[in-house]
Amino acid sequence: MRYCLLLTAFFSIPSFSQVTGLITDKNNTPLPFVNIYVKDSYIGTTTNNDGNYILNLKKTGDYTLIFQFLGYKTVKKDISITSFPYQLNVVLQEDAVALNEVVVSSKENPANRIIRSAIARRKENLQKTEKYTADFYSRGIFRIKNAPKKILGQEIGDMGGGLDSTRSGVIYLSETISKISKNQQKFKERIIASKVSGDDNGFSFNQASDVNFNLYDNLVQINETTIISPIATYAFNYYNYQLINSYYEDEHLINKIKVTAKRTTDNAFNGYIYIVENNWQIYATDLSVTGKQLQEPILDTLNIKQNYLYSTKDKLWSLFSQSIDFMFGMFGFKVDGRVTAVYSNYNFNPGFTKKTFTNEVLSFEDKANKKDTVFWNTIRPVPLTLEERKDYKLKDSIKVVRKSKKYLDSVDMKQNKFKVSSLLFGYNYRNSFKDWNLHIGSPILNSMFNTVQGWHTNMNVSFFKNYKEKHQRLWVNTVLDYGLSDKQFRASGSVTYEFNQKTRPFISIAGGRKISQFNASNPISPVLNAASSLFFERNYAKFYDKTFASIGYGREIVNGLRFRSSLTYENRKPVFNTTNYVTFNRDAIIYSSNNPLEPDNFTTAAFEKHDIYKFTVVTTIRFKQEYISLPDRKFNLWDLKYPRLQLQYTKGFGASNSKYNYDFMQANLYQDFSIGNKGTFAYNLTAGKFLKTDELSFIDYKHFNGNQTHVNLTGSYTNSYYLLPYYDLSTNSEYAEAHVQHHFGGYLLRKVPLFNKLQWELVVGGKALFTKENKPYTEYSIGLDNIGFGKFRFLRIDYVRSNFNGVSGDGFMFGFSF
Repeated sequence: MRYCLLLTAFFSIPSFSQVTGLITDKNNTPLPFVNIYVKDSYIGTTTNNDGNYILNLKKTGDYTLIFQFLGYKTVKKDISITSFPYQLNVVLQEDAVALNEVVVSSKENPANRIIRSAIARRKENLQKTEKYTADFYSRGIFRIKNAPKKILGQEIGDMGGGLDSTRSGVIYLSETISKISKNQQKFKERIIASKVSGDDNGFSFNQASDVNFNLYDNLVQINETTIISPIATYAFNYYNYQLINSYYEDEHLINKIKVTAKRTTDNAFNGYIYIVENNWQIYATDLSVTGKQLQEPILDTLNIKQNYLYSTKDKLWSLFSQSIDFMFGMFGFKVDGRVTAVYSNYNFNPGFTKKTFTNEVLSFEDKANKKDTVFWNTIRPVPLTLEERKDYKLKDSIKVVRKSKKYLDSVDMKQNKFKVSSLLFGYNYRNSFKDWNLHIGSPILNSMFNTVQGWHTNMNVSFFKNYKEKHQRLWVNTVLDYGLSDKQFRASGSVTYEFNQKTRPFISIAGGRKISQFNASNPISPVLNAASSLFFERNYAKFYDKTFASIGYGREIVNGLRFRSSLTYENRKPVFNTTNYVTFNRDAIIYSSNNPLEPDNFTTAAFEKHDIYKFTVVTTIRFKQEYISLPDRKFNLWDLKYPRLQLQYTKGFGASNSKYNYDFMQANLYQDFSIGNKGTFAYNLTAGKFLKTDELSFIDYKHFNGNQTHVNLTGSYTNSYYLLPYYDLSTNSEYAEAHVQHHFGGYLLRKVPLFNKLQWELVVGGKALFTKENKPYTEYSIGLDNIGFGKFRFLRIDYVRSNFNGVSGDGFMFGFSF
């Protein structure tokens, strides 16, 4: 019976594959990425890397098939199909006319005339093609060559089982079939089927919106960078053009134009664009961009090929097929790959309603990732290559084994062995079959220093458990902290349980005893405080002892609206310096006291010992938040086309001294958005006020994120000041703060000699702080980002000028991001 089913499945494949064949040149060399489509329709396909194609037709009958490939004569075949499958192999001949380069005999560059005409009609042609529905197919493949066995001492395994003896092979292969809808502002995709090699539960990330490269737009968005289109309104500022040749495709005159970026560092393409005479629409593209042009050091090159087909019904050329080839590498990795996309069944008069487009931009049909091999063989528009068939076969054969308890336990046994590197990176114990993990932090990297505890362990132990079938998760975290100088042992921990992965409701319980900074935002990282204390005698962090217990709950109410709340009990005690230890210059120790109000007072604390209860509610609103829906999960997209508003209310009550009770309200507005090719602009505005306060504990003051170390390790520059002392302007009244920044990317410095070779990026910013008790505090900055060498770009340097009470100050900020 089993063999009968296999034979039935086998013979059903070609019977539904319909028109199949091989496309070669006159030397019998297979031609990849040849377009095959039915004349005057949006039904078509493309050849794979081996030159094979499959064209799915609904019924028998007479058809005219068109075979189109850049640089070759287009072939038309009139066929009469009486039964399926129908075999049709085609040999394409190089176009002799296309091999002759145009000689410019006049002072006028003919390519410029064509491009100007295309630019003049750009908006009109954009409007014709920006509103439609279509079917979409995509396949992505990633290959690696000579992969290292370890990175920083950590084994990286065989990457899913696709590596050969040279540690080369396919590391990712996936396919997607979907229905897409698009208008001028929105893009919506419904994935019908999704397949990932070696993972029958996986969802591919081949999204149509990610490869929606429309050259009729002035800017083409690739990752987080914009590239100037060769027919953008201002394209002549970035490109030189050369007419290579012109030839006829039926009655259409096609102009092949070479486009060259004026500067090698400009965010512009190099390659070819084909323009149709008279209607000035795009016929095809073959364009490349480098990592340097994209400001993406890890990327070597990225090539985009597009082919368009003509519809006599709609009187336009629409995108039919697209391939994206890329190469990138770092840390010994060399990865190349291709994403192939085919568009079909266009409808440019879709009749959208107000309900067509919502904030759900991507969704999956139920069991979209459970389609079997028969389904894929009958619907896949581009046949698999030999390499892809082998990868599916290999990984499908081992995936059952690799999910078994025996195999997972054997892998865990090897990975769970204690290594010397565990002392530096921490130790992990994993049970892959039951999907839980135990982590013990590094006794070396976790150990820190401050003037209250001296050297202290700060050891963290964490546990994570994933309940796959329930779509629930559990986190348990513990910190064990012993100070060698104050001889105090403090332990704290938390337990968090998430009930689902759609609205992500959670409950969290925490408690214990620990050392806390007066500013709950922890603006001074432990490592920076330790370094500034040990090497420069600058103990900026100020602490108090907190014994606490809390319970919290949060969830998404509706899309874009999330709230969280907590109820906390705290017992607070002052602490004092217990050590004068430094690394150098031990004869002249100049540590300040642990009192942030009086740095020279070593005997008096900044507050009295007390207890207090706190109730906090935080509501976050992300206006028009877009999201992705999976059958069991929801992913919110942080594309801040609209600002994020956060509202907070905190009530301090039940204090052992009633004067410490208080009410506090705060509002925050944040946005970080792109301004075309001119970079990104970000602002962060906050205002707040204390209500019903008699004599607030200094712990509960509003403390602002200052910086006196001149180092930023967070990578965030719009939630802290550069030169502001940590506690000088803390307030128990109303306040407002503003942070603005414009990151030009490569917009300006790409045009400046020398700087364009360094690939540095210009950043400017401004900050202000307003409190009731003081005059405004301001900072202005100008900086350079993306500083480094080769693919390692980790440094940013800002020059900052501050002003407070008529007194100016300046300094440099060094930012590191890895």
